[in-house]
Amino acid sequence: MTATLDPSQAHAQASEAITSVVVAAARAAAVLVPAGTELEPGPAVTDPDAVPVPPSAAAAVSARLSGEVTGDVVLVLSAEVVEALDNSPVGPMDVATALRPALEAAAATLGRVRVDSERTEDPVTALDGLRDKGMFVAVPLVTGGDHQATLALQVTLPTAPRARRNSLDLLRHVAMEVTVEIGRTRMTVGELLSLHPGEVVELDRAASAPADLLVNGTLIARGEVVVVDEDFGLRISEIVADAASELGQDRP
Repeated sequence: MTATLDPSQAHAQASEAITSVVVAAARAAAVLVPAGTELEPGPAVTDPDAVPVPPSAAAAVSARLSGEVTGDVVLVLSAEVVEALDNSPVGPMDVATALRPALEAAAATLGRVRVDSERTEDPVTALDGLRDKGMFVAVPLVTGGDHQATLALQVTLPTAPRARRNSLDLLRHVAMEVTVEIGRTRMTVGELLSLHPGEVVELDRAASAPADLLVNGTLIARGEVVVVDEDFGLRISEIVADAASELGQDRP
């Protein structure tokens, strides 16, 4: 005999599971928040009206989540963190750009999830934008009792896929930005300041590996970089299966 959960029990279990995942996401983001010392996640809060924010909250970075999990993410920052970015040795840094790696690290713990449309907002406005949209969890990021940031997520659980061909047909003539990427690397501000002409920056990809073709930041295909009439081009060698599926293409 198999026991079944009533709806309230199922919702409670789902909430508990999502809360634990969001705490893991906050821990991943904390490593990349430019605080003076390492940050640790505090107790999670699921009440949008009781979100713990830094006493000196000065700015928030908001972004959309898409992929296996959809929703919104907000990272509220203390005045100390914002000031550190404003007084960077390489000049004032855009808050949203500087914190994107932290948001991406948080999203990676949720599965195959992308971050886009990041922007800097007033903390109150950013948190208000998460209300009444879906399951909500906020986690303070602290160090030695000093509250430096708060990660808040509103997520919508995956639903069964629906046919999207009709909507895709409407978009077939929409122009989109296409980017070819040969590799990436991550550097500290100190390493950036030590760069000089002639120095080689090593990327995270072998010389023989294919380059990526991205459309609006989504990996669509891979291929070989070629030269066409003195311009660079990409000879496609592989269409990414998951991307083809998302675009509604039936591939063998």
